[in-house]
Amino acid sequence: MDKVLRGRVDQACRTAEEFTKLYYESVDKRRHLISRLYLENALLTWNGNGISTSEKIQKFYIDLPSSDHSIITLDSQPILDSAVNGQLTFLIQVSGNVKYQDKIPKSFQQNFVITAQGDKWKIVNDCFRLQEPLNVSEPK
Repeated sequence: MDKVLRGRVDQACRTAEEFTKLYYESVDKRRHLISRLYLENALLTWNGNGISTSEKIQKFYIDLPSSDHSIITLDSQPILDSAVNGQLTFLIQVSGNVKYQDKIPKSFQQNFVITAQGDKWKIVNDCFRLQEPLNVSEPK
């Protein structure tokens, strides 16, 4: 791997660690500020339901029960030749557990596409999915 690409991969990993720490602290403790992490025209897909614009995403999160997220795995990679106005862009993949209010914890997976906007990172696309067992019946 050439030096430039290696540097981008290293930067993606460092950024993912810093960004996800900020993101999950915001979701769990400061939801009223969550819209600051999203581009104005961002898209959130939450368990198959699409929500667009940072304002609607913030309202959605404020309406959710209180939460506590813990990360189990984290990976990131640069998106080369970015389609986001030529800005430095990363794909972040997260898995972990989330506990909503008094419910039992559930596994989740989340993918972010984030892009550099000056000295801040903003979410372009966010896809969250609770990991529910499939109720597939056995073949007869």
